[in-house]
Amino acid sequence: MGYWILNETTTFLTMVLWLGLNIYIFTDNFIWYENVDSYYYTRVILGSSLAWARASAMCLNFNCMLILIPVSRNFISLLRGSMCCSGNMRRLLDKNMTFHRLIGYMIGLHSAIHIVAHMINIERYHRSQSLNAGELCNTLSYIGNHPNESYLNPVRRYDTNITKETIVTLAGITGFIITLALVLIITSSTETIKRSFYEVFWYTHNLAIVFFIGLVIHGAGQIVRGQTPQSLLQHNLSYCKDRYNEWGESEQCPFPQFSGNKPVTWKWVTCPLALYVCERLIRFWRSKQDVIITKVVTHPSGVLEIQMKKRGFTMEPGQYIFLQCPSVSHLEWHPFTLTSAPEETFFSVHVRAVGDWTQSLITACLTNRNIHQNLLQLPRLAADGPYGSATTNVFNYKVSVCIAAGIGVTPFASVLKSIWYNSCDPNRAMKLEKVYFYWLCRDTHAFEWFADLLQSLEERMSEQGKFDLIFKFTFFCCCLFLSVTHIALHYDSDLDVITGLRHKTNYGRPNWHKEFRCIADKHPSESIGVFYCGPKSLSKILNSICRLHSSSDPRGVHFHFSKESF
Repeated sequence: MGYWILNETTTFLTMVLWLGLNIYIFTDNFIWYENVDSYYYTRVILGSSLAWARASAMCLNFNCMLILIPVSRNFISLLRGSMCCSGNMRRLLDKNMTFHRLIGYMIGLHSAIHIVAHMINIERYHRSQSLNAGELCNTLSYIGNHPNESYLNPVRRYDTNITKETIVTLAGITGFIITLALVLIITSSTETIKRSFYEVFWYTHNLAIVFFIGLVIHGAGQIVRGQTPQSLLQHNLSYCKDRYNEWGESEQCPFPQFSGNKPVTWKWVTCPLALYVCERLIRFWRSKQDVIITKVVTHPSGVLEIQMKKRGFTMEPGQYIFLQCPSVSHLEWHPFTLTSAPEETFFSVHVRAVGDWTQSLITACLTNRNIHQNLLQLPRLAADGPYGSATTNVFNYKVSVCIAAGIGVTPFASVLKSIWYNSCDPNRAMKLEKVYFYWLCRDTHAFEWFADLLQSLEERMSEQGKFDLIFKFTFFCCCLFLSVTHIALHYDSDLDVITGLRHKTNYGRPNWHKEFRCIADKHPSESIGVFYCGPKSLSKILNSICRLHSSSDPRGVHFHFSKESF
């Protein structure tokens, strides 16, 4: 419980607030439309489906107001860097994409409720024109056939094709477009689509422009109508509702007048849209700034390192950028963790071919690089960022545990380099005193491309006698491809047979309980930051282990878990 309170209170309260507001908005609007006098006659025809449609519409407005805020990367980075952003608030900001997805699912839920309710509404509007609907429903449906009357029922004749009637209206056309866009956006946002067909995910997400345009003008059709305030004064509802046969024949009961609700969605989404437009303008301005490629380095395992320079570019360890290569695609931007340190004169990323776009980028860099080794022949790149991530908080703890799985090691390259630069400068005060670094790989070749950095770091820190004081490296190779004889022959050597480092590789899966118990024993009263980048399955395990090994005593050891995500 102590671990949960320390780590998840802000997230829990945010979720409770968001869900609570959804429930309140839905319930409040539902009750209002079920009881307000101006919609009494509308309820006679539609029943409770009116309240279901209007309550879900208001929740849609609320969530559409929020959906763009978590993806406003510059705004999130501004909040992250503010002085009032505490550790719990930073962990909350680290989950911005999770919150974005939850809001998207909530929009999908209320859209489904809204669509089903209006389908029932259209059917009931149509049915009220039939003679079997009853005299009151017939009377209400016939209002508007004479001069100086405003209609309540948008379906004017019983022989109307309601499917055609629905599609040709402004509300019907925009509703169909909004629904189609939303279905495509949600279905293309699954992990399978994002990893295997990123272009599909990227292009369909741009349908959000169509979605918001349709959303703003959707209510302009004013299909759902209620009694006007002036009509309520002239047409006394409590007296006239049971005397519908006398409507228009006496001054006490004139025919009621109706009007639709004015569109209000624009009031909800104007500010978030303005914020996001500013966000896009900033990204566009950055994309036009010149990025100079200073060096391209090929590493083992098919990894390409691209070193770049850009005027005014400043970064922090663990941040990431988005790269665009116009020669590959004019529209696609892909995230890459920065692997350089702020102290270096360049910024760099490591690219591995995991899809068509990255493969094309590597091919373009390597092909053009071989033309007389002229850097001017390299493809043009545009860079957007840098943006903050969970890894930037490594320096906010005295003790940090960094866990990487496979290519997830890239966020920690910048961190390890920066730690080395800080430790070499006696004038720099650094809160961080100890780093436990774990790297898990499925095959031995995955260690190769990162080995140069680790070897250089190990040698330099060892020369100063600081390596074991600051770092504790542990490597795990989960699947063994080297022969047992080969490993046995080199086991007693000073350097590891796989990584070439003094720290030996462990074979098999780590015993995390043992590792965390050992760390807790060495630092019995510390708040320890645990930072992970890799598959979700291991993330859940590590989060659970952090909870198990955190002390219930506020003065004891506490592990604060953070997962890297883009």
